[in-house]
Amino acid sequence: MPDMPVGADSAIRVALADDSYLMREAMQQVLARLGRVEVVAVCDHGERLLEAVERERPAVVITDVRMPPSGDAEGIRLARRLRATHPAIGVVVLSQYAEPRYGVGLLEDGAEGRAYLLKDRIGDPAELMAAIDVVARGGSLIDPQMIALLMGGTDQPSSAVAQLTPREREVLAEMAQGKSNAAIAEALVLTKRAVEKHVGAIFTRLGLSDEEDVSRRVVAVLMYLAESDDLPLH
Repeated sequence: MPDMPVGADSAIRVALADDSYLMREAMQQVLARLGRVEVVAVCDHGERLLEAVERERPAVVITDVRMPPSGDAEGIRLARRLRATHPAIGVVVLSQYAEPRYGVGLLEDGAEGRAYLLKDRIGDPAELMAAIDVVARGGSLIDPQMIALLMGGTDQPSSAVAQLTPREREVLAEMAQGKSNAAIAEALVLTKRAVEKHVGAIFTRLGLSDEEDVSRRVVAVLMYLAESDDLPLH
């Protein structure tokens, strides 16, 4: 059974997971007010969420970053699992913590269809709906606080992306899909060595040194997304 498509006029089917009863209730109330969302499953455990995905085929999953069975970074694990098994399903990860490692983990295998929001954002239904809309159509959205942390190691503004050559932008666009250098070489019909040179040039132009504490690929992708149509929340 294929994943359910998202129609322009149809409600977006959403499965949500959080180990806190109060948070599950709060999210259901917020989603109910949105009108354009149909909650098809509510779970308190990562494995139960995966079972619900197989059963209900939602268009979007909203998950806490920390919950059973693994506890820490369970939401990131789920996002990676769904990337492999159901790549069309968008994932919104909610967290109380603006920790760079979570953002890096979420985007390491590609930014498409992924959003990371701090939990205080759900108090504004419009912001939560924006995240659901974006990931449902394959876009990306990252909480501004997370972007500030991940880009804290560079003095270069996101507009530095505009200074990249057309080929470098093509390579960076492929990086945003989570592709390895070898996969980028195949997609753009380049040698792997040529891709490696382009990636090095991208890091240099964006001011990303090899001493960054977080993945330079992730920060470069964030800077690219800031220049794209799917902008972070403001």
